[in-house]
Amino acid sequence: MSGISQEDVAHLARLARIDIPTDQLSHYANQLDAILSAVAQVSKVATDDVPAMSHPVPLTNVFREDIPGVSLAPGQAVAGAPAVEDERFRVPRILDEE
Repeated sequence: MSGISQEDVAHLARLARIDIPTDQLSHYANQLDAILSAVAQVSKVATDDVPAMSHPVPLTNVFREDIPGVSLAPGQAVAGAPAVEDERFRVPRILDEE
């Protein structure tokens, strides 16, 4: 028999608001026991000499430097637009809100 009882599975199912048929409780108990055994096995790995890290490879900033440059004037930006209103792109309304 597994370390997880059918009552444990039924309790977890109630907490998660999952309807598990009574005849399936044993099946899920065995699966949860296998999962917990695998997690326990991973927890036994010797990691005393491994430094804590958030990523296995050193990360560097891959973004370019933000340098202000010459921009288009509003009139130039909308010059090729199919519809313009008040120097802005006019697009079809997609929401019924104002």
